[in-house]
Amino acid sequence: MDGVLNLLKPPGMTSHDVVDVVRRAAGLRRVGHTGTLDPGAAGVLVCCLGRATRLSEILMETDKEYRVELRLGIRTSTGDAYGEPLPPDPSGGMSQARPPLTRSALEAVLKRFIGEILQVPPMVSAIHHDGARLYQLARRGEAVELQPRSVTVHRIEILWVNRDRSSALLEIACGRGTYIRKLCADIGDALGLGGYAHFMVRTRSGRFQIEEAVTLEELAEIAGRGALTEVVMSMDQAVAHLPAVDLPERSVSEVLNGHAIPLWKLGEAALAEDGGAGPAGARLVRLRSRRGALIALARIDAGMLRPVKVLAGAEGGLVAHRPRPG
Repeated sequence: MDGVLNLLKPPGMTSHDVVDVVRRAAGLRRVGHTGTLDPGAAGVLVCCLGRATRLSEILMETDKEYRVELRLGIRTSTGDAYGEPLPPDPSGGMSQARPPLTRSALEAVLKRFIGEILQVPPMVSAIHHDGARLYQLARRGEAVELQPRSVTVHRIEILWVNRDRSSALLEIACGRGTYIRKLCADIGDALGLGGYAHFMVRTRSGRFQIEEAVTLEELAEIAGRGALTEVVMSMDQAVAHLPAVDLPERSVSEVLNGHAIPLWKLGEAALAEDGGAGPAGARLVRLRSRRGALIALARIDAGMLRPVKVLAGAEGGLVAHRPRPG
């Protein structure tokens, strides 16, 4: 089976644990995901099955949305509720006295974190450093000087503020590589209070919404009756955000062999509907047969379609993805 599955990860499991559950349910070894969720977090975890694992890096690039409860007045070693409490840091501007949290003060600080920002990744993370994951180094007590990385935060919306508990519920839309718990810690420091992500839910990853996510209990029931195709999205649908080019039959074999194709050979009839953007202006496009089967992903370069991922045969007889019944 080849396709993409929108799963609802519960808190208390690692993303790798969830992938193992999917492997057993689908009877496949080749399963991966498109972006780690912390063990304590919940929400959308997009899993790629079979040949769809070749799409993982493409789907990783899509924007994500989260809801997170920001708790102020406490810093933790991990930036979330699972770390050890840390003492106040006067050198970082934190106040020993805790002023009441106001919506206006929070709004003023949040403006600093919108757009392209520099973020130092947390030590407890899966980033590689000298051949090891940062969380492995942290467990061994090894200190590493981390360099800030550029990330993009599109939007931070305040859903509510609880002054008594000095907390706020935020909705955050961001690009790849943004650490939400580090963002919460940085916001807390900017307020002079310290802070951490008390609870976090990923509500969207690219086109995959939490409302359509399958729970692990539902997955077990669906797999038990041999009906996984009901919830596994085809590869073509999973990358439907990319413009499409429908290939004439004579060009399909060229793409299957990895050959680039001049755009002029395709003609206007080969260009599928793409929201008006036009494939010539796209960085990446999907190539399909005239029957609608996904053949490959390609980049447009100097008037040529250059295949970067050949995926022919990956549809594997999947039926069209149907919305889950309400």
